[in-house]
Amino acid sequence: MKVLLDECIDRRLAKEIIGHDVRTVPQVGWAGLTNGELLSRAVGRFDAFVTLDRNLSFQQNAKRYELAILVLAARSNRLEDVRLLVPRLLRALPTAKPGVATWIEG
Repeated sequence: MKVLLDECIDRRLAKEIIGHDVRTVPQVGWAGLTNGELLSRAVGRFDAFVTLDRNLSFQQNAKRYELAILVLAARSNRLEDVRLLVPRLLRALPTAKPGVATWIEG
């Protein structure tokens, strides 16, 4: 699965999402884009978008995008806190559905 990590997530997390082709927003040159523009560009290039932005699922209509959106509800955006959600993220990715925002909570 091709996964895009939002720029609010520490890039080092990409190495822990084993078994998937993971890129970060800055790696693909999309840093600073609005969420809508970012999701539009990701469609067709990625299967899933992973973010820490809890507001994204309320601000954007996930149904508009052929892209699974996974929101990591970590205690903070520190790598140590986000890392705790990786096992749940890995279980959720294979069944994540395009056009649906799925929350991954600890």
